[in-house]
Amino acid sequence: MEYRKLGKSDLHVSVLGVGTWPFGGGDYWGAQSQDDVDQVVHRALDLGINFFDTAEMYNNGASETSLGIALKGKRDRAIIGSKVTPANAAPATMRKSCEQSLKRLGTDYIDVYMLHWPISSHSLEHFTSDQAAIARPPSIEEAFATMKALKNEGKIRAIGMSNHGVKQMDAVLGKMDDVVTNEMPYSLLSRAIEDSIIPYCAKHDIGIIAYMPLQQGLLTGLYGSADEIAPMQARSRHFHHSHGKGTRHGEEGAEAEVFAAIAKIKQVAAEQNVTIAVLSLAWVMANKYMTTTIAGSRTLAELSLNVAAVDYKISPEVIERLKVITAPVLEKLGSNPDYYENRLNSRIE
Repeated sequence: MEYRKLGKSDLHVSVLGVGTWPFGGGDYWGAQSQDDVDQVVHRALDLGINFFDTAEMYNNGASETSLGIALKGKRDRAIIGSKVTPANAAPATMRKSCEQSLKRLGTDYIDVYMLHWPISSHSLEHFTSDQAAIARPPSIEEAFATMKALKNEGKIRAIGMSNHGVKQMDAVLGKMDDVVTNEMPYSLLSRAIEDSIIPYCAKHDIGIIAYMPLQQGLLTGLYGSADEIAPMQARSRHFHHSHGKGTRHGEEGAEAEVFAAIAKIKQVAAEQNVTIAVLSLAWVMANKYMTTTIAGSRTLAELSLNVAAVDYKISPEVIERLKVITAPVLEKLGSNPDYYENRLNSRIE
């Protein structure tokens, strides 16, 4: 297993991490067996995977609880990243959120504590119905000063953010320089961060945690059309707004470009004698600016498929070929990485 230093921190994380959103079970991904979670986490640790990504909002905290159960007696071998929503970013509320996350995880410290989305009224709308809170969001200074205090108290080891654009990162760094990571979507079909976010993070020594590298199953090759995708997984701008359940973006999508690209990626995978999932994960991990790439693994079989990408050495020629293949998707979706809102109403700036 290869390890990379996470930004300015002293944490070295495996290039492949485990995304734990399904852990604990919930409406989005369905039921999840704790026995399967235990097996996945234990096997991942044995394979050298040390990074596990969760959040307070994943299954209303059940993801953190499930991960904590699986790590019992093995906590020292893991690096845990968890996230607090902007609706809980006010000082007293964040402290309470952090304490609750610690309790659910069964630990006395969180390795990387991240602000899940930028602080704005628009972001808060997705996490609370409290109109007073939405109208008066906490300040960036308040939120990150609280994180700094939690770090000084030993409750968190490193401070991070997630889904922040260049303007928003600039605002945060203007208040403090302790931020070590920005967790962002990145895959062959979601390349928006290449335009300005990757260069900014590289310049400021902010490690990037890449999420959604398999595009919520699209890059496993299981689907031949948008009609085959479950409504909960078809809410992004990759799809026409009529396909997803509770879509907000109102855009026409890029379905023709997406499935044309997938067909060509499959051809390259066949030539390389690997699965499309292995090829897609390897392409993300080959980017030196992706400190770790988190992939969901609900079973040992899924974990094995994902781990195979670590051993596959993708060539520079294949990397460039895949960029050309997926360029039409990038062009159609544009350079804003908020794939769930209309690009003119993005939460990411």
